[in-house]
Amino acid sequence: MSETTTPRSKPAPAAAVADSTKPLADEPKGRTGAARILASRDAITIYALLAFLVYAAITIPRFASPVTTGFLLLDVIPVLLIAMPMTLIIITGEIDLSVASTAGLTSALMGVLWAGGMDIWLVLAICLLAGTAAGMFNGFLIAVLGLPSLAVTIGTLALFRGLALVVIGDNAVANFPKELTAFFTSKLGGTGIPTVMIGVVLVMLFFGILLHFTPFGRGLYAMGYSKEAATFVGIKVARSKFWLYVASGVVASLAGIYWTLRYTSARSDNASGLELAVIAAVLLGGVSIFGGKGTIPGVIAGVLLIGTLNYALRLGRVSDVVLITVTGLLLIASVVAPSIGSGIKEWRHTRRVRRSFSRDTGGGSTAPHRVQKTDRTKEKENNDV
Repeated sequence: MSETTTPRSKPAPAAAVADSTKPLADEPKGRTGAARILASRDAITIYALLAFLVYAAITIPRFASPVTTGFLLLDVIPVLLIAMPMTLIIITGEIDLSVASTAGLTSALMGVLWAGGMDIWLVLAICLLAGTAAGMFNGFLIAVLGLPSLAVTIGTLALFRGLALVVIGDNAVANFPKELTAFFTSKLGGTGIPTVMIGVVLVMLFFGILLHFTPFGRGLYAMGYSKEAATFVGIKVARSKFWLYVASGVVASLAGIYWTLRYTSARSDNASGLELAVIAAVLLGGVSIFGGKGTIPGVIAGVLLIGTLNYALRLGRVSDVVLITVTGLLLIASVVAPSIGSGIKEWRHTRRVRRSFSRDTGGGSTAPHRVQKTDRTKEKENNDV
């Protein structure tokens, strides 16, 4: 009996697969060097600040004057101070909502100690120690115990404000040394720039150099991207967080001292709501609320932009309710706008990838079916044999 064999058909060619290792032809090239810096979010904030200053100087009477410069800078100094350590904290992916309450507690303690007859310089030293202790308390709960910073600082926001009320009650202390209060409102010649801005600039330089020119600062960016990866490469995550919150407490106490001497009044509700302005300015200046991004120059521009906008509205007789609303809207826009931009960029990239894969596979959708048919043909032939 002769065996008959059927000739085997040649297997169909496999479906083409796009090479995902090759760059997309229509993928836009990323900016590098000066172009990247000039198009960054902090640079855009600086452009917006300059544009608004020009607009306000042209349209608002008496805005472009040394007097306006002096009052504007005096208003933004507390926000500028607190925004420096806040920038570093948010870059690590954490937050500190207790800064305004720490400033209020410092002010209350300062008033009670001065009213009790203590030397003013000893009072200032004790107030700085109180701010340090507040920062250490936050740092211990967050860095050592590993509790979430949002929950911890919401709690200490209420705790420190309550302690301020316990310390001074509903009273106000106003008889501070005149030479000291005069210094905190004095100006540098006829420029209108407050004398105390010299110290503020030193604080800004310190945090700017710490963030951008030291290994510690580079480690903060790494912590913002991934705390696990930062730990893996040897960064002391818990220790870094702890000292950041200590710095935040110290600077918040400095802001409380400034607030008390500038307005010559120590009260338990001093600096109330200041944390909203600080966080809005930091996020507006290009710092990502998710961590890993941000610069000190961008934050400085964000602080000045919000301060200038609020001062211009005050000159226009706008109520404080509107000012708070504007600050809240800027805070929301600072969070939502980057997310929308990232979503659009990711959608466009995905569409380019799909278009490129479609070209590489010939644009057809029947190739997988041909492969499956070939496999079934092979199986049938083997059974026949």
